[in-house]
Amino acid sequence: MSKDLQIRFLIVDDEPSIRRLCSNVGEQLGFECMEADSGESALALLEHEPAHIILTDMVMPNMSGLEFLERVKKLLPRAEVAVMTGHGSVETAVQAMKLGAYDYISKPFSPLEELRLFLRRMAEKIQLVEENQFLRERMDTETEMYGIVGVSPKIQDVLRMISRLKDTRTPVLIMGESGTGKELVARAIHHRGSFANRPFVAVDCGSLVPTLIESELFGYEKGAFTGAIKSKIGLFQAADGGTIFLDEIGELPPEMQAKLLRVLQEKEVRPVGSNQRAKVDVRVIVATNRDLEQEYRKGTFRKDLYFRLNVVAVRLPALRERRTDIPMLVHWFLDRYAAGAEVKVTHGAMKALMQYDWPGNVRELENCIERAMTLGDRRMIDVDDLPPGIGSSASSGQLDADSPSGGNATDLEDIERATIQRVFEQVKGDKALAGKMLGISRATLYRKLKRYNIGTRAETQSSAALQ
Repeated sequence: MSKDLQIRFLIVDDEPSIRRLCSNVGEQLGFECMEADSGESALALLEHEPAHIILTDMVMPNMSGLEFLERVKKLLPRAEVAVMTGHGSVETAVQAMKLGAYDYISKPFSPLEELRLFLRRMAEKIQLVEENQFLRERMDTETEMYGIVGVSPKIQDVLRMISRLKDTRTPVLIMGESGTGKELVARAIHHRGSFANRPFVAVDCGSLVPTLIESELFGYEKGAFTGAIKSKIGLFQAADGGTIFLDEIGELPPEMQAKLLRVLQEKEVRPVGSNQRAKVDVRVIVATNRDLEQEYRKGTFRKDLYFRLNVVAVRLPALRERRTDIPMLVHWFLDRYAAGAEVKVTHGAMKALMQYDWPGNVRELENCIERAMTLGDRRMIDVDDLPPGIGSSASSGQLDADSPSGGNATDLEDIERATIQRVFEQVKGDKALAGKMLGISRATLYRKLKRYNIGTRAETQSSAALQ
């Protein structure tokens, strides 16, 4: 949720002077203000113009403030409704709060600053709720659609880069070891942006037959070579208007590197056997597990192509560089392979998973979990269910933090505590969202919060933010 959310504020009171006074204060706070002189007219207005915060009088003709409150909470469950009382009726105000009112404030407003602070707190609560809703939606979208899971700083940096690049036509170079999720990132950049409804064409350059690479990428004319019984468009033209993803770009032969550079510069392709060039409007995203800078210095990759591709670079961290994301990834893969069943991971198994170096990165972790689910009892994963090389890591080696050089977190509990703390700060103390992001049940989350004394501190920070 953007911090620039335009708060819509509705004042419901049969006294015009009160409505005008509240509107003036609301406008000073930057709210979009609306007024209604009765509960009936307010409900009619809310049908077409939903409000974020509502301030209503308790005593009005025809429909009481309590009745209006009940109907609003059914119509707009996420709206915050506060009540005004000019009769000093605390009992009625308490009843309103039991029905879901945010709070109550007494008329007349003296001093006026009291009303201003009251409305500001209501708005800040809405901002917090909307921001948490945004985080939920973002996580649903980015994990369920693309499988990009994690709260570590390095993976969050990747997610921020995806958001920045989603609408650009600039070439993007994705670098990372095998199994880190380079194609997932490419697909996320494409599908989150304004080109989402356009083609996305993925090409594994390493699997293309060298003699057929040109015809595959650029197409060919009928009779261009033996077996070309009809013309065929290439993958660049198939991706026209959208994105072409060239995986393992470092595998392209030198002669094809030169032709690719020409396509990037001239934005047109020439099919094999044709004298005509075809214009293409394609965003190019490439990926590699090689160090292309080192490759061009050795002369195995064109220097001019490297600089043409390396306009924007996204570096994907190896799994060993973001170990705190491993529990989330484990539960993510368990949800995928357990078919709705609840599967527990023992402390020993999780420790082994976090201590292992994962040369195959996230892909290897996924294969490991799938293997454990296939060969185990499908209710619990223990050390014995892991491949021998991974299971033996629990009794040797040190557990590093989220950096190649290590850090202060030197065992599983330190990393777990740091991960939960980081997630809680990100969601501002929302336990339900924290549990979802961490991939653990609410009961498990509560036990860990109590054990690490995290919940109280996070809630204190959240409360302080509203003051």
